[in-house]
Amino acid sequence: MSVASIDAVLPEDEDTVTFADLGLPEPVVRKLAQNGVTIPFPIQAATIPDALQGKDILGRGRTGSGKTLSFGLPLLTGLAGARTERKRPRGVILTPTRELAMQVSDALQPYGDVLGLKLKVVCGGTSMANQITALERGVDILVATPGRLRDLIGRGSCSLQDVEVAILDEADQMSDLGFMPEVTELMDQLPEGGQRMLFSATMEKEIDTLVRRYLVTPVVHEVDAAQGAVTTMSHHVLVVKPRDKAPVTSAIASRKGRTIIFVRTQLGADRVAEQLREGGVGADALHGGMTQGARTRTMADFKDGKVNVLVATDVAARGIHVDNIDLVLNVDPAGDHKDYLHRSGRTARAGLSGTVVSLALPHQRRQIFRLMEDAGVDASRHIIGRGDVFDEEVTRITGARSLTEVQADSTANAAKQAEREAAKLSRQLERAQQRAAELREESERLTARAARERGDDPEVAVAEASAALTAEVEEAVQRELRREQRREEREQRDREQRDQREQRDQRRDGKRDDRNERGGDRDRRDGGRPAYNRGRERDRNGDRDRPRDRGEGRPSYNRERRDGDRGGFRRDDRRPASSYGRDTRSHDDRRPYGRRDDHRTGGRSFDRRADKPRWKRNG
Repeated sequence: MSVASIDAVLPEDEDTVTFADLGLPEPVVRKLAQNGVTIPFPIQAATIPDALQGKDILGRGRTGSGKTLSFGLPLLTGLAGARTERKRPRGVILTPTRELAMQVSDALQPYGDVLGLKLKVVCGGTSMANQITALERGVDILVATPGRLRDLIGRGSCSLQDVEVAILDEADQMSDLGFMPEVTELMDQLPEGGQRMLFSATMEKEIDTLVRRYLVTPVVHEVDAAQGAVTTMSHHVLVVKPRDKAPVTSAIASRKGRTIIFVRTQLGADRVAEQLREGGVGADALHGGMTQGARTRTMADFKDGKVNVLVATDVAARGIHVDNIDLVLNVDPAGDHKDYLHRSGRTARAGLSGTVVSLALPHQRRQIFRLMEDAGVDASRHIIGRGDVFDEEVTRITGARSLTEVQADSTANAAKQAEREAAKLSRQLERAQQRAAELREESERLTARAARERGDDPEVAVAEASAALTAEVEEAVQRELRREQRREEREQRDREQRDQREQRDQRRDGKRDDRNERGGDRDRRDGGRPAYNRGRERDRNGDRDRPRDRGEGRPSYNRERRDGDRGGFRRDDRRPASSYGRDTRSHDDRRPYGRRDDHRTGGRSFDRRADKPRWKRNG
């Protein structure tokens, strides 16, 4: 297999190159201009012309370099104007994660609508019935994760026999997530002669195998290689002590602007997000353990600015694209340099600037700097404590704010909200008072007319009705005031009872702690040995503990052992341990049940029923 390599470099007059110059149809160019996209990125300017000619493409570039439009626009252009059969899409885009699939679909859907093409996202965590229904009606392009697409094919709801263009997006992430068996199984079902495009940030062994197996004379375009540092991105390492990690995280997360925090586990994401919310920071967690609906709502809130901080794991964070993310905070170190690059790629996208900050415990410094060396980035190091996070340099880098400042902003926002609600209630009160005055006038007019019809004095009738109405209103107001007072008294009583219970619990916990502390001091007698080890002594060889008996140095449960007996340990000289407490003496030797009238004298027992003393051992 031969590979044609073309550098993705724009000509010197790159400002004059537009999407129309690349050969895209006029409706697509017009829609791009409406969306504010007029100048193509380097990877787009290099890839689109070759893709429009139907060549196989191998694209290498960091995340956020504009690869979606690089393969998406030629795909839409090539499939426009033809008819798609039921269950037989003509284009397939494979992505490693649900979020990336939805992101790709959202990015391409406006241009698909212009060209009259239907796109459908096929991924886990969403309704399979809806996906089957869409395929029954006909879908031009599937944006799918490998697992769900394989399930649909296995059910007979989809076929890849008509696929003309197949695209693998973020192939290296598919390899990391273990999707290569599913990918190869799907690629083997594609018909021969179609166009194939593969985009990856790195070229691993498995990726190279895919290229050699499925791409025919691919044209290689490489922009912003994964090992290169992005000039608009700065990297910093903050060395913190374990006890300072949580406060430093809260201070940095309290900054103004959008921030993504990466952690290692799902429980860690939930815990950090909850801690930030308790501190007054708007934060949500995003990880693979959430339902797709919850993940979609979380991403929507983050994109809309309802929350400023997103706490995510590596699996859930891959493929996330949100504009204006200017800080990535690694609370837990990345697994390897590729994960670090994927995390860092959430910021400094589309030529914007961004900052990547990693928290490192003292024992993690060497690991993190080796990871960054493998990633090809140069990071500055700052050793800080809880108070040093507000140092001028660190504050400039991270935008950290104190908890008091965050609480002040939160209180100010709450005050603004309360003022808005008060103004709203004031307007409602004015309207209600105006309405009440109008109704009172109408009531007086009708009362006067009714009095004239009866032959009574209208003024007297109106005065009496007004006085009665005023009395009723006053009585209703007094009832409401009394009801409100009783409610306040009940709430105050409940608060006092709750405070009393908390005080009792605190006193009880304090007494328990004092007892534990005193007990711990008592237990530390005899050379600091705990109480549970007081009856044990070191063996002569010093290797293990053994029980120590009082006096004889033998276990208390083995006070006497008769050689030659097979009954095991004995509690006395008459009953073997194997009897489990059963009296094995003869009937003549047994004492009558329940009678305590034996007279013992010096080991002799006299029975009242016998004239002669009967000698026996006291058992």
